[in-house]
Amino acid sequence: MEDRNIVELFFKRDQQAIRETDNKYGSYCKMIAGNILKSFQDVEECIDDTYIKLWNKIPPSRPIAFKGFIGKITRELAYDRYRAVSAKKRGGGEIEAVLEELDECIPDSGSVESSIMGNELAGIVSDFVGKLPEKEAYIFLGRYFYAYDIAFIAKKFGMTKGNVSVTLTRIRNKLKERLMKEGYLAV
Repeated sequence: MEDRNIVELFFKRDQQAIRETDNKYGSYCKMIAGNILKSFQDVEECIDDTYIKLWNKIPPSRPIAFKGFIGKITRELAYDRYRAVSAKKRGGGEIEAVLEELDECIPDSGSVESSIMGNELAGIVSDFVGKLPEKEAYIFLGRYFYAYDIAFIAKKFGMTKGNVSVTLTRIRNKLKERLMKEGYLAV
């Protein structure tokens, strides 16, 4: 079924919308959540939460890129669940590494002003990634959107783990420069 038809089902409040979404994007959402959560039960709960949130957001939202819309919701919910679980049991892992790597680039949030600036920041990061060479964009998104580990990215692109790490460092430095230029980070 076409994405626009699935969205129309949501607007009609037809339960078939959830089934069609699951048929078309269930595996995609499980992959995103699974890269972050690593627990089958947490992934399943995250997917259920994704569909509930999707039901509540459509309408009024009418997403243009439905796959990206549902992927973003899944990713946000998976990170929220991850934070909740890891707050109970602190431990090392890939997600801590991903978040630590991005800490140097992304300004702290917490205030109302920060949440308003978040939309602008998202636009800048999106524009930044869109202007990267294709391979670098895939490496960046693989690491920071899909939370792939460095070994997986290296294998996928026929690179060494060291090359991937260096590439990510260079991309983060470029992002940091862009954010400083835009006034989001202090020099």
